Amino acid sequence: MPELPEVEALKDFLAGHLVGRRVVRVLPVAVSVLKTYDPPVSALEGREVTAVGRFGKFLDIATDGPHLVTHLARAGWLHWKDTLPDGPPRPGKGPLALRVALETGEGFDLTEAGTQKRLAVYVVEDPERIPGVARLGPDPLAGDFDEKRFAGLLQGERRRLKGALRDQSLIAGVGNAYSDEILHAARMSPFKIASSLTPEETRRLYEALRGTLAEAVERSHGLAAGRLKSEKKSGLRVHGRTREPCPVCGDTIREVSFSDSSLQYCPTCQTGGKPLADRRMSRLLK
Repeated sequence: MPELPEVEALKDFLAGHLVGRRVVRVLPVAVSVLKTYDPPVSALEGREVTAVGRFGKFLDIATDGPHLVTHLARAGWLHWKDTLPDGPPRPGKGPLALRVALETGEGFDLTEAGTQKRLAVYVVEDPERIPGVARLGPDPLAGDFDEKRFAGLLQGERRRLKGALRDQSLIAGVGNAYSDEILHAARMSPFKIASSLTPEETRRLYEALRGTLAEAVERSHGLAAGRLKSEKKSGLRVHGRTREPCPVCGDTIREVSFSDSSLQYCPTCQTGGKPLADRRMSRLLK
């Protein structure tokens, strides 16, 4: 799933390729991708792109009319085309969900792999009217997101750190991969209760949160859209690296699997050398 660093990089890439250019066609291929119907996608046609922004994991393309907002979900992606194929795309069982064409002949495709179709596209006058955007918590890279504000979010939070970090209404933009990376950098168990952190632990987690995301954004800065996935994977230290050695201590990275996801962690760095039980309601083995 694209998370804050990748969406931030996509925002910067698209700002350099879309702003000041006119949309001539928006072609939905998978009708299920459209989550709004008024205004219609045709309201974007003939409009000039004025800005590209980001709300958490939502990508916002603003025009001198409506906004085109998309959430790439778990398996969605944006593919930039210097020259779009001739003719309209043919509906079928392929990954193509929506195509946006510019007056220059350039444009982009939104695609989604797999059978769980969660890619979402909205055409709205105000992005804040999208329920997923309206419920977002603060952006962890915003200038006013300081340690005091972060500590306030954790007060009374009875969930485990892994779940709290992934909650978009608590903190916007962090998903499964970067929550693993943040917790590894902070040397904390994913199942530690958020409200139980000491002031020193809160500071450590805050610094890991900001530092991990900022480093990922920096690595992705200036990359073309097609290179962002591989850059993300190459920069991950524990997520997706089950049974590989931890780059910090050399211990074997372990995994806890859930019904639809998994997490990775280093026992030596994060759980005092104790492995977590690999079952849904995992706790530290006694």
